[in-house]
Amino acid sequence: MELADRLGSEVEAQNWALKTLEHIGEGTVLAQQIFDMIGHSKFFSDFTRSDIQMLAKSMEIYRAEPGQTIIREGDVDDYMMLIIQGRVEIVKKDRNAMLQPMTSVGPGATLGEMSMIDGEPRFATCTAVDPTTFAVLTRDAMVKIILEEPSLGAKILIKLVTLLSARLRQTSSNLLHYMER
Repeated sequence: MELADRLGSEVEAQNWALKTLEHIGEGTVLAQQIFDMIGHSKFFSDFTRSDIQMLAKSMEIYRAEPGQTIIREGDVDDYMMLIIQGRVEIVKKDRNAMLQPMTSVGPGATLGEMSMIDGEPRFATCTAVDPTTFAVLTRDAMVKIILEEPSLGAKILIKLVTLLSARLRQTSSNLLHYMER
């Protein structure tokens, strides 16, 4: 298979889950709800109303019904999301390909940051438990923010690094407890 054909197939497969969900519109539609979430989301704790309005312009809003997959383990996608309403279950396949529940998250949670940043396949599958509304920030939109609004881009990047660092510390702690048993 030619490189161009293979790359075309990968791009076509990219963001498969978003193509199956109801697209509501640009993030500005729910900018106020995102702003109201600041007290409930660690990610947005240092963001101003102006920051949220600028960020919302770069996001798209989607809705998933219960049972719909939002992120599929193994897919190569280029977006992260912010849960605005609803609940999402996160599961991971074990070595026997059995789905193992990891956790569930609700409004204010972010998902998919690692794959947006590093372009690697999705680590787990995320499925809507309730009717779920979420905002999507793609890698291209993030690059555009960094270039056009560097202070906001820096703020987002610092939040992402801090969030991923906290998750790594928690995972390391869990691993240590597991090894001590």
